[in-house]
Amino acid sequence: MRGRSMLVLGAGGFAVEVADLAADAGFEVAGFVEGLDRERCGKDLDGLPVHWIGDLPELAARHVAVCGVGAPDGKRRLVAAASKCGLPFATVVHPAAHVSRRAEIGRGAVLSPAAVVAARAVLGRHVLVNRGAMVGHHSSIGAFTSLMTGANIAGSTEVGESVYVGMGALVLNGLSVGRDATIAAGAVVTRDVEPKVQVRGLPARPVLREATG
Repeated sequence: MRGRSMLVLGAGGFAVEVADLAADAGFEVAGFVEGLDRERCGKDLDGLPVHWIGDLPELAARHVAVCGVGAPDGKRRLVAAASKCGLPFATVVHPAAHVSRRAEIGRGAVLSPAAVVAARAVLGRHVLVNRGAMVGHHSSIGAFTSLMTGANIAGSTEVGESVYVGMGALVLNGLSVGRDATIAAGAVVTRDVEPKVQVRGLPARPVLREATG
C-alpha cells in the first residue's frame, strides 16, 4: 500500500503527529480528513490540505488511510465513515519501533517511535501504541484501543476493545481489562478491570461506572 498516498483521519494535533510517523514509515501523506468542523476544510494544516469527510467517496480510489485520533470513540466513528466509502486502511509502524517477528499487528494500527510489541502479542485493528509504550509477550490488545505515551501492558494480559490507557499507566501481568474501560495516566492496575469502568491511582481503583442497559 505504500505506493498510494495516505490520508490521515482527524485534523487535530495528534493527527499531525501521525502524519509525521507515516512519512517516516515511507508513506506519502496527502492530507487530513475532518469530520466535525466543516469550516476547517479547504485550509492547510501543517502544509497539507484538510478534506471534509463527505468527500471521501471521491478520494477513496487513490488513497489509503490511517486514523490520527487518540480517543477510541473518535477512532471508531471516523473509521466507520471511511470504511463505508471503501477507503482502505494501512498500518503505520515507525522504523524506531520494535515489533517481534512473532507478533500480530492488525490493519490500521499505529506504532510510534520506541514502541515495543513483544513475542506472541496480538494487536487488533486501529490500535495505537504511542511513544515508548510497551505490549508484553502473549498479550492481546482489542481493536480501537489506545496505549498512550509510556503505557506498559505486561505479559499475558488481555485488553478489550476501545480501551484508553493513559500516559505512564501500568497493567500488571496476566490481568484483563474490559472493553470501553479507561485507565488514567500513571495508574498501576493490580486487578482485573471490568468493562466501561474508569480506574486511577496506585493501586488503581474505580472512579466511574457507566450506566448499562
